[in-house]
Amino acid sequence: MNRSRFVGLALAAFGLVFLSFVVRGTTRLIAPYEVAVALSAPILFAAAALLVGLVALATLDVTGIRSLE
Repeated sequence: MNRSRFVGLALAAFGLVFLSFVVRGTTRLIAPYEVAVALSAPILFAAAALLVGLVALATLDVTGIRSLE
């Protein structure tokens, strides 16, 4: 994985977090809070998983175990 791909994935993760809040906010206009949370939670979990993976890759790069190239 090269650095530009890493940055793109990081931006995608933050975009998913933003999308999660947009989904939660707009869903609350037409549905109860519990439904809004249920619809936005999978998006937020996907973003969190992506960020955890990126942190792991960054840690491997800093320690020299695996280079990002």
